[in-house]
Amino acid sequence: MSQRNTAVPEQLRTLDDAQAMIEQGFCPIPPREILDKIAGKWAIQIVVVTARGPRRFTELEREIEGISRRMLTLTLRNLERDGLLERTVYPTVPPKVEYQATPMALELYEAMLTLTNWSRKHSTCVAASRERYDARQAAQETPGSVPAPGRVPATV
Repeated sequence: MSQRNTAVPEQLRTLDDAQAMIEQGFCPIPPREILDKIAGKWAIQIVVVTARGPRRFTELEREIEGISRRMLTLTLRNLERDGLLERTVYPTVPPKVEYQATPMALELYEAMLTLTNWSRKHSTCVAASRERYDARQAAQETPGSVPAPGRVPATV
């Protein structure tokens, strides 16, 4: 665990520890709810961009391909509400607003880097496994059978 977040109890090392804390009322928000919020396509991209430094709304809009203004606004509000972003309004004309990742968001970013590195490390193995699986599925298919999910039926 990061040395920056000292609020996380040392005894929280396994899923059983986490479940015990939930049952004892120490986790007011279930982990699943938090994971649902931060695992979204847009939330991840916003955390990644703001982890590199403060960004204005228009900069985020430009850097995150495909996001609508409405979705960016909603996601920024949710991340700010959950304590992952800090919104700073500067008293200028026109008003300048910046969004910056909080220490909690930076810790999340570190965890995402770990997952990204894991996926890169095991990409070749996953590709090989998919090929073996697809080959087994193709060999098991017989004429008139229903193809496995994700498979295109063989043509005659």
